[in-house]
Amino acid sequence: MNFKRNILITGGAGFIGSHVVRLMVNKYPEYRIINLDKLTYAGNLANLNDVEDRPNYRFVKLDICDFEQLYALMQELRIDGVIHLAAESHVDRSIKEPFTFARTNVMGTLSLLQAAKCYWESLPEGFTGKRFYHISTDEVYGALEFDDRLFTEQTPYNPHSPYSASKAASDHFVRAYHDTYGLPIIVTNCSNNYGPYQFPEKLIPLFINNIRLRRPLPVYGRGENVRDWLYVEDHARAIDLIFHAGKTAETYNIGGFNEWKNIDLIRVIIKTVDRLLGNPEGYSDELITFVKDRAGHDLRYAIDSTKLQRELGWEPSLQFEEGIEKTVRWYLDNEAWIEQVTSGEYARYYEAMYHDR
Repeated sequence: MNFKRNILITGGAGFIGSHVVRLMVNKYPEYRIINLDKLTYAGNLANLNDVEDRPNYRFVKLDICDFEQLYALMQELRIDGVIHLAAESHVDRSIKEPFTFARTNVMGTLSLLQAAKCYWESLPEGFTGKRFYHISTDEVYGALEFDDRLFTEQTPYNPHSPYSASKAASDHFVRAYHDTYGLPIIVTNCSNNYGPYQFPEKLIPLFINNIRLRRPLPVYGRGENVRDWLYVEDHARAIDLIFHAGKTAETYNIGGFNEWKNIDLIRVIIKTVDRLLGNPEGYSDELITFVKDRAGHDLRYAIDSTKLQRELGWEPSLQFEEGIEKTVRWYLDNEAWIEQVTSGEYARYYEAMYHDR
């Protein structure tokens, strides 16, 4: 079957990646969507059971650090677009395992850039019609005070954790490949995502599951840190739009204009889970357990996505309360998925991490 485009999505079995893969497989039957994932602890092909048999979907298990295999794959499948989501992303893990984050996030991105460059420049048309889209994070900007300032596309980089430093380095490599070689790139920096299929080491799914199981809810410091939250399907829609309509070499910030202190967010989660489980209001408040603050814990993140709204017309589709309701319902209705992904390697790591505290 001849396809109009051959799009490689890295990290497509992960949280955000699986939503992007599903969206594009369903929306663009004329595209071949290649999901490339190493299937580490956070990658799960069960996230994509509903599209695995589609004729325009293909899965490839591969480490993005393997340049030779990447280059061969791009040649074999005639890749003309890359949406790069594969990354180590959990800050706590980066503090314990910084080399892993440098390898995957920096060297993996460099390997992917070089494979795309070498393949595309070998073609008669060169870079024409090609696009390398790199998904980054708001954490590369550092931290904000409690004021009216927001991260914009012009905010200087100031990463504070091994995770954000590794993402900042990968961003710089992506932009350097445009400036040095002319590679047609786009970079986006997004705020915290939430929604179905998120690996339950992240705050929202972790706390939903812990409330369900009557486990402690570990809150760093006093829970005063502020984050901007975006429903994952809105991020996937933004990625689709930017991939097709964004300007080459531009940066776009993606955010929900939806700031919450961690402790306030946790109380919303508790209230929602307790209500849906039929528990009395306040029943799970006692599970809140304040723990020693994380090293280098940024005070506040907040994204200004005005540029994206103004130039491409994107805006979030869900109010936060609606998104949280959908998210909690999904995790409560999919206990088998949670049990599957929290067994084995993750369960051992989780117990060790919290035992250390």
